[in-house]
Amino acid sequence: MSEPTRVLITGAASGFGQALANEYLAAGVRVLGTDIAAERPAGVPAGADYLQLDVRDDAHWARARHWVQREWGGLDLLINNAGIAVGGTIDQTSMEDWQRIVDINLLGVARGCHTFAPDFIAQGSGQIANVASLAGLVHAPQMSAYNTVKAGVVALSDTLSHELAPHGIAVSAICPSFFRTALADSLDAPDPELESAARHLIDGAPRSAETVARRAVKGIARHRRVILTDVDGQVAWRLRRFALPVYHLALDAAGRRLAGRGLASLRR
Repeated sequence: MSEPTRVLITGAASGFGQALANEYLAAGVRVLGTDIAAERPAGVPAGADYLQLDVRDDAHWARARHWVQREWGGLDLLINNAGIAVGGTIDQTSMEDWQRIVDINLLGVARGCHTFAPDFIAQGSGQIANVASLAGLVHAPQMSAYNTVKAGVVALSDTLSHELAPHGIAVSAICPSFFRTALADSLDAPDPELESAARHLIDGAPRSAETVARRAVKGIARHRRVILTDVDGQVAWRLRRFALPVYHLALDAAGRRLAGRGLASLRR
């Protein structure tokens, strides 16, 4: 499978999507950056094309497919990155928040795959990289909605990796741990303490979006089905896979701390 020369990235106006766009542009790849704004946002990197794309809208996806066919003659790599964050205990998280995060973070990814898979199958090549999270593999308390949709993205990616492999198509799930990004700005948390702690974890993370994007691009190039971009994520995933009782003990303890003292305890 050859290296991509035409890449579409959703949520490319900020954070991880912006960093991914910069990585591919630096490598001489043509990039179509998309976001929800009607006019090109300032954050979309220079050199990238821009198209409005609300990942919840089938008509927007159809327009994106038409754009790449008309302008580029097709697509090599689809990166489903757009997403929001929702936090809170199961009783705090409203059903409206559940619906919103499912529509964006899970069904938005499914719509992208559904839109471009037929073209990839027809051309006998292509790649899909779905941005999940370590939260899709390791499920910390008080993040049920976020964990659930990210686990769904991992499951979708795994399913499609087997389904599309006979057609020469590689599918990856990118699963980073906390890194410095604008995701906290989209966080909808009913508990101010939860929101404060989440912001602290994101803003104080030891790695930048640029570092994570660089590692993700390498993983995509190697056709890895699950891309773990940092050491702590690799440790947590291995703990769950190979030491499940220890994994449950650790997260049960975290649940007791959160129930007893609130998420501020995570900052200590």
